[in-house]
Amino acid sequence: MAAQAAFAQTGTNYDESKVKPYTLPAVLETFSGETVRTKKEWEKKRRPEILEAFRREVFGRVPDKRLPVRYEVISEDGQALGGKAVRKEIRACFSDSPSQCMAILIYLPKSPQPVPVFMGLNFEGNHTLYNDPGIELNPRWMRRTDVRGVVNHQATEASRGTLYGRWQLEKLIDRGYGLVTVYQGDLELDRKTRSGDEGIRSLFPSSGQGDEWGSIALWSWGLSRVMDFLEKDPAIDKNRVALVGHSRLGKTALWAGAQDQRFAMVISNNSGEGGASLARRNYGETIADLNRAVSYWFCPNYKKYSEDPSLLPVDSHLLISLLAPRAVYVASATADQWADPRGEYVGASLAAPAYRLYGLKGLDDKEMPQPETPVSSLAVGYHLRTGEHDINAYDWDNYLNFADRYYQAARLSKRK
Repeated sequence: MAAQAAFAQTGTNYDESKVKPYTLPAVLETFSGETVRTKKEWEKKRRPEILEAFRREVFGRVPDKRLPVRYEVISEDGQALGGKAVRKEIRACFSDSPSQCMAILIYLPKSPQPVPVFMGLNFEGNHTLYNDPGIELNPRWMRRTDVRGVVNHQATEASRGTLYGRWQLEKLIDRGYGLVTVYQGDLELDRKTRSGDEGIRSLFPSSGQGDEWGSIALWSWGLSRVMDFLEKDPAIDKNRVALVGHSRLGKTALWAGAQDQRFAMVISNNSGEGGASLARRNYGETIADLNRAVSYWFCPNYKKYSEDPSLLPVDSHLLISLLAPRAVYVASATADQWADPRGEYVGASLAAPAYRLYGLKGLDDKEMPQPETPVSSLAVGYHLRTGEHDINAYDWDNYLNFADRYYQAARLSKRK
């Protein structure tokens, strides 16, 4: 998410008393005014039109073209993390060009049974997750230059393991979960300017239309291509793959999970505007801010709503409702007012009607919880953490606890 200071001139509102009244589109009412009462009506009528509206007006449409994928092993280590894990690196190539390949890093706890995994894109390369010299050092352009080990937008050996705190790899392995990740820049670099055959985009035709896909849609497409590979790996439980994303990659996780129902769970960490936060709340970052700074994340049509978000036919509660009946967890941070924590909570709680169609409870509480007091039903969770815009050990403890409960309930349900 862009730094708050970059938008000081926009008069950003951080005063709850100045939030203007707004009206949200109903979860269970079609755009033509028809009330949805059953799961079948939701799946046949309402869910498809919400999905289409997000494609057309927010994230953009994936081109109708399938790419052949070639997989090759980069490295393997059967004694990773002191012998308690298996590490694999897989290169998935969509053409003969090295610039159109992504490196998939996989860590799995040793187990005779297929294991559940958390999967997500990362910001600075797979090598930043853990200080392991066996992980390929990503040679691509890196967005940030203010992190250790990145020099002139290029990773150096000193950048290994620098983002370990964001992924808590050993904690996941000790809890019985694997971790799968890809550098977002392997799919598309996070910058406005694009050149030549850089990234995956050039392999697809450009529509030149208002619903041309933005970077979030392309990154989401990449997550589904990783899932294609995971489905074929016998060491991974394909029915227990949870998507996780922080900031812009939290938006990406929500959109990928909305489109691809193979993901059992989606975790949105500090995803803010364009993610879990309600666009109609004039608090923190706005659609206008996004379109001014990072319009390339979204489709061109999204610019139509910069001046008046109330004209947008959808909002974050509808994005989250697309995940029903699968699990979803939304998290905020007290010092991340730019992302509008209250808007994130309300967005998650107002998806409840879609979950009720499946006999599941959502977040029905009207009051936002206090910091460090997580709330959840079986399928929907939320917490507000003290601190900055980040993802840390406290966040992961709650995600792991939530996943444990959700998967345990699913196992018990199958036995009945």
